[in-house]
Amino acid sequence: MASPDLFPNVAFSDVSASAAPAAEGATAAFGVSAATGGPRLSLVKAGKPEVEPTVEIDLSDAQIFKLGASEWLCVYGESEAKAGVEEKSFSRAIKVVLRTEAESKAFSLAFQRWKQQVISGKAGEPLENGSIIASRSKFDTKIEASSAKMYFHYYGQLLHQQNMLQDFVRTGTYYAAVMENRSDFEGRVVVDVGAGSGILSLFAAQAGARHVYAVEASEMAEHAQRLISGNPSLGQRITVIKGKVEEVELPEKADILISEPMGTLLVNERMLESYVIARDRFLAPDGKMFPTTGRIHMAPFSDEYLYVEMANKALFWQQHNFFGVDLTPLHGSAFQGYFSQPVVDAFDPRLLISPPTYHTLDFTSMKEEELYEIDIPLSFVASVGTRVHGLACWFDVLFNGSTVQRWLTTAPGSPTTHWYQLRCVLSQPLYVMAGQEITGRLHLVAHSAQSYTIYLTMSAKMWGVGAEQGGILQTSTGKLELKEPYYRLSQPQSYMPQDQQQQQQLPSLQPQGSEQQMQEGLSPGITIDQVDQECGLH
Repeated sequence: MASPDLFPNVAFSDVSASAAPAAEGATAAFGVSAATGGPRLSLVKAGKPEVEPTVEIDLSDAQIFKLGASEWLCVYGESEAKAGVEEKSFSRAIKVVLRTEAESKAFSLAFQRWKQQVISGKAGEPLENGSIIASRSKFDTKIEASSAKMYFHYYGQLLHQQNMLQDFVRTGTYYAAVMENRSDFEGRVVVDVGAGSGILSLFAAQAGARHVYAVEASEMAEHAQRLISGNPSLGQRITVIKGKVEEVELPEKADILISEPMGTLLVNERMLESYVIARDRFLAPDGKMFPTTGRIHMAPFSDEYLYVEMANKALFWQQHNFFGVDLTPLHGSAFQGYFSQPVVDAFDPRLLISPPTYHTLDFTSMKEEELYEIDIPLSFVASVGTRVHGLACWFDVLFNGSTVQRWLTTAPGSPTTHWYQLRCVLSQPLYVMAGQEITGRLHLVAHSAQSYTIYLTMSAKMWGVGAEQGGILQTSTGKLELKEPYYRLSQPQSYMPQDQQQQQQLPSLQPQGSEQQMQEGLSPGITIDQVDQECGLH
């Protein structure tokens, strides 16, 4: 083979002209059309110069279908115009036969690499009989174009990839999970879903994979190609494919899928859906998935410091004379707005007031639609008497290898990852006693901005005499937007016993006092009870 985009000694024939003999010893060449500037495939009969192709196929509306180990059917649209007759469009099919199975795989990958344009019909528009219209992928039908553009731009930057690579817990756990399970990778075909920089593909190659297909939709695919090419001993077994897993075609089934599809609260960015789609499209029936299973963990927490910090933000809108303007009409909306932001930070596990529970997602068997709406019932028993300020959440994933089972966890108290933990803070805390039951519901609803709306309900059940009769003493609800969290990573993450939290002085909007107090971020004279009174909580 002269180049990755040139295939000599192929045979091709026009399926619609079955009587015509197949062109033997022809050349298939991918390139750019001089007429349109778009990608094209030229099929040139032997003896013809390449500048005069026998068949030229516009790849923008072409599709290929595998007929055999080294045979492909290429279907595309053509038009015919005659003087005085309306132009007609029709489909044409060309059968292309490669010399070897290896060339057949390379031909398929070259086709996908060159095919950059997708034509889709407008909603409600009737399609002409016989025309080739490539339908929008599942990704495009679920996700807003503006959100997808920002998402792929973000992950196309090396600085963000560096941030993930430098997360030693993340990268080290993936490396260990792969290397400790070499028997799963040796001689196997691997698909890296959302390959990013290509690091997981290189890990799989190190573990002895026969071939790795690194699928990446963002501009990071070009960087991944350079990184992989710069490691030739491994890169010769890795093929980078730029495109979405919902759209690309692979020449063979995978024995293993590997991916890092986890977002904040496990499900943010909705890449888990693409991971499941890749499973259905590419994974052999007995194939493995790394990771295999995910779990969302939850527990109620008490953190007066955090609560007052959130409430303090809205005190700005309590001003009656801001340059002569009364801001108080907007205080209620501002107060609820701050509490609609999930808090992302690392917290002390001693803030939890009950053992956690968890919800399991089995990536090997779950349906994609199960991720559209996730409903988790909550039930806890308070271990202390305190104010419950909301629900703390984190996740872990399991790599269920044949040799070693390894967990990657983001739990509080464990080494911190770039995911940290997440807390949903209630604008109205609950008061509970030790032994009192806390029930509720965590309801996650996916939306087209590649995230979820969180609906949280927490209730304190009756306690003490007559508690066996049931009933709810107090309920608090919250609606939060997972896509717009409050990153509280630079704030102090101190812990203090519950009895001291009630008396702790906390930061106000504009701290004034001694230099030491200002350095510590504390404000003299603003207490929890005072904030509660100003916010209308007493």
